[in-house]
Amino acid sequence: MNPSSAYSTPISALITASGAAGVSVVRVSGEGVLELGDRLVQATVRKPSLRAAGTFFHASVVHPLTGERIDDAVFLVYRAPHSYTGEDTLEIQGHGGSVPSRRLLEAVLAAGARLAEPGEFTKRAFLNGRLDLTQAEAVCDFIQSKTDRAAHVARAQMDGALGQRVGALYEQMMEICAEVEHLLDFDENEMPGTFLERTAERLCGIITELEQLAATWNEGHLLRDGALVVISGRPNAGKSSLLNALLGRNRAIVHDEPGTTRDVIEEGYALNGVPLRLVDTAGLRETGDAVEQEGILRARNVMAQADLNLLLVDQSQPCCKAALCELETLRQRRVLVVWTKCDLPFGGETMCLPEGIPQTRLSVKTGEGLAQLKEKMAMLLGLEAEPHDRPVVSSRHLAELRLAVEQGRAAGEAVTGGADRLVIAAGALREAAEALGRIVGRVYSDDLLNLIFSRFCVGK
Repeated sequence: MNPSSAYSTPISALITASGAAGVSVVRVSGEGVLELGDRLVQATVRKPSLRAAGTFFHASVVHPLTGERIDDAVFLVYRAPHSYTGEDTLEIQGHGGSVPSRRLLEAVLAAGARLAEPGEFTKRAFLNGRLDLTQAEAVCDFIQSKTDRAAHVARAQMDGALGQRVGALYEQMMEICAEVEHLLDFDENEMPGTFLERTAERLCGIITELEQLAATWNEGHLLRDGALVVISGRPNAGKSSLLNALLGRNRAIVHDEPGTTRDVIEEGYALNGVPLRLVDTAGLRETGDAVEQEGILRARNVMAQADLNLLLVDQSQPCCKAALCELETLRQRRVLVVWTKCDLPFGGETMCLPEGIPQTRLSVKTGEGLAQLKEKMAMLLGLEAEPHDRPVVSSRHLAELRLAVEQGRAAGEAVTGGADRLVIAAGALREAAEALGRIVGRVYSDDLLNLIFSRFCVGK
């Protein structure tokens, strides 16, 4: 699909953060943008439209309507297709600060540009063939990355790690689809003898690759959204102490008085390069205190949403059995039982955990078991120790991959059912190919693009 005229209209935005800074940069991109730049410099200066691609020059910026001198700036000239958007582009580097950058942008808009929508520069890069849709999405992931590992994976996908793989599978699916549709014009007796068997085998290989890609969703979800890890247990089990130990600072109040924590406390933490949302909760017990009851209700709500529940049990107290009753509500979710205060004499009942429930021992006071706790958390969350260049998929990708697998299997069943079911196979193959096409942007709609680029900031 060719970009519409609306996408070639010059757009502009401040592409650096607003506020106190040494430099602010305004980007202008679109048809006629260099001529637009001519109206921003004094008549005695050689105009941007007369300059070669890749050049830069210093000039005073003047307001095109009032002639007021706005700022001294450096102009950078890009000519299509060698720019971020694939269009003629001008970048103007002026002084930083909220007011100078606003005045500079207002002058550019007065010269004939309109304010860019969120992600519109990257949308134009996609529409002009500079990026596929997975690379465009990775730009947003890269900007929003919270850890080095998340940035590493996003950078790999900006380089095409996911798009190239899905694009290859799309081409294979389209090739099979074309072959099947071609054979619909022939009699059954004219069909190559092993065609159906070879086609079913090829589809099986494609489906296996699609399922492998779909299996990376959990890691992609954790890298983009972070894992919700909830620290729960009875009062004085050591929940706030554990939060402080993991963070390396005193974030939560620790006191011997039960019920000190009455609300959920959330903090960011990185484990193996993956962002975690660590949540300390109110102690779980029966109480007549209305405020504490509300805290316990909030604790149970966040426990129900957790990617991992750390259920803390004070092994020095005789109430271990009661504390482990919480396992009944958490059995269907990832849960790790943490026996705390293991530096103290054992004071509870000997307990055997239900089969399959992982456990570990810990003393926040001495640090014993803290490293093992982190290892078990990483294992239960499915986190590898080191980053890698394997592509990981988003929720959008996962939905399309599942559809492609479903339709691919339907096509395989139709093919193995005989030549008289090739029409069914062709329809399923077309659906599978289109699902893969939507991942990389070979097939798209305005609604899909609006959904994706609405996540972006203005200026990118």
